[in-house]
Amino acid sequence: MMAPWFFGSSAKGGRRKRVVPFWRSRRVAVVSILALMTTIAAATAWGWKTGSFARAAEASREALLTATAALGFEVREVFVVGRVQTPRAQLLKALGANRGSAILGVDLTAARQRIIALPWVSDASVERVLPDTVVIRIIERKPVALWQRHGTFTLVDAAGETIAGADVAAFNTLLVIVGEGAPERAVALREMLAGEETIGPRVKGAVWVGRRRWDLALEGGITVRLPDHDPTGALHRLAAYQRVHRLLERGVQTIDLRLADRVVIRRAAKGSDEDMALKAGNS
Repeated sequence: MMAPWFFGSSAKGGRRKRVVPFWRSRRVAVVSILALMTTIAAATAWGWKTGSFARAAEASREALLTATAALGFEVREVFVVGRVQTPRAQLLKALGANRGSAILGVDLTAARQRIIALPWVSDASVERVLPDTVVIRIIERKPVALWQRHGTFTLVDAAGETIAGADVAAFNTLLVIVGEGAPERAVALREMLAGEETIGPRVKGAVWVGRRRWDLALEGGITVRLPDHDPTGALHRLAAYQRVHRLLERGVQTIDLRLADRVVIRRAAKGSDEDMALKAGNS
């Protein structure tokens, strides 16, 4: 969605009325150009007189920008496309231009780099629409999981990278993952769970164990131990057993799928542990 800032073009009564630029008059344009050239020449001469070419160049540039702003080439509106999570104040600060700034003085490349560096932004473009508008288009990162580490939660995006400083309160329904290296594997885990409708929706969290395999935390306090090799196949086996034996409704505490030929189950019965194993193929 495109949102106007500074001077909202969606003002009451419809579109903002544009004033016909006075510089359309040929006579005024000629006078303005002559005045601009005189100003630049004077600023350059002053710079050379001080013995500093850099100062002369900067003085010329500032004089030019001031003159163009006086002719109406100044920032009056900023339109933003794609912003959902990124705070407006953050985005405007990264743009580096205020209302009334010379629009030709906005460094589009530097502004884009500052915007991309913001926590929620994965890509961006910044464009000048003369005489007075800047258009920012951003692509925000998509959170897919919450990484729990050292007692704190951090959002993880679809690229497996953390979103530093993001407020996690609005994302408490996301899958919680634990373990070093877990963020990089969050997307693959989500895809695996999404492919198994019988089990996937029951999973509330996952622990990346020993940097090689997952333990899944299901609703009801059930732990499912997946193997490091072919975890997707193991999950399919569990779904098949669930359809036939209704394992998840039988007071199960732990379901161990690390053995390829069987499912080992631990459940609580009358205060004591009871183990049982279902061999593969007995469904």
